[in-house]
Amino acid sequence: MKSWNSNFSHIYVEKEVMKHERSQKIMEKFPKAVIIEIENYQDVFHPSGQEFAYQKQSQKLILARKRDHFLYRGAKVCESFENHHFYYTSFLLNCIYDCDYCYLQGVYSSANIVIFVNLEDFFEEVERRLEETKDLYLCISYDTDLLALEGIHSFVEAWYDFSQKHPGLKIELRTKSAKVLDFSKKPYNPNFILAWTLSPEAVSRMFEKKTPPLQNRLEAIRKWQKQGFSIRLCFDPVLWQKDFEKNYSLFFQYCFSSLDREKILDVSVGTFRISKEYLKKMRKQNRNSLLLSYPFVCEQGVYSYPREIQSKIFDLVQREIKQYVAEEKLFIGGGL
Repeated sequence: MKSWNSNFSHIYVEKEVMKHERSQKIMEKFPKAVIIEIENYQDVFHPSGQEFAYQKQSQKLILARKRDHFLYRGAKVCESFENHHFYYTSFLLNCIYDCDYCYLQGVYSSANIVIFVNLEDFFEEVERRLEETKDLYLCISYDTDLLALEGIHSFVEAWYDFSQKHPGLKIELRTKSAKVLDFSKKPYNPNFILAWTLSPEAVSRMFEKKTPPLQNRLEAIRKWQKQGFSIRLCFDPVLWQKDFEKNYSLFFQYCFSSLDREKILDVSVGTFRISKEYLKKMRKQNRNSLLLSYPFVCEQGVYSYPREIQSKIFDLVQREIKQYVAEEKLFIGGGL
């Protein structure tokens, strides 16, 4: 926890949740933090004129209560893995990592992290939706990296335990973290899907600032596999670069040779794509980003690589990955 103290030097807490059990437990983990009581998190999180990139250097924590909109329909640019009732939920806003391609810098004016502590209200909404649809595919790490912050909130374990009670609920937890939780004494739930985003080390160092190295992520995956989990691998975004074929061929070989292939659930592949409005904000916030300065093309309000480059990317990816996993386990999308 010491590594987070410099980040979360100040904790803003809504008056309504100051005495909430989760708020108290989180604040106890930061005994040196300045606690500031507020009426509504939006007063701190949403004011205009904030600099996302500047705040990213020293993030603050905001504890609040979510009052409505507990579930959202999954975005069309995201892979649904052939699930019909695809939703996501946001009980954390923003991330401790600092990836150049992350859409969050195009969504929020603030880089501070919001934690909604009223998790039970999210659970109740999921149960109501399950009564209607009977099954639900829910992404719970959509606007953050939930596993990376587990030491603060313990929400991953809470969602895992909740999922055990609802066989119609399928959950995806996507991460770049190297954190491993001990779930060995819990019944394994195949509907709780751990999904790792992986990039070549050179790409990660340049465009995925503050994230664990590739080797550490793979080591974490191996440890989760040893606990019985089948892992989803997400090569997304695959980024066009010099010596693309050579670099990504070696990268895929390294990843698949490092893992237990029998415990790879499936593989998702996408390339850079972002809405027109978000990219405009991202470029303004991160003017020195080599990635964001690329001349992407816009089709139907979404920026991505030109179709010719996309074809080269997906042809190479499909050819390489099919050497390691069955074709029916490969989901390719995430372009124009």
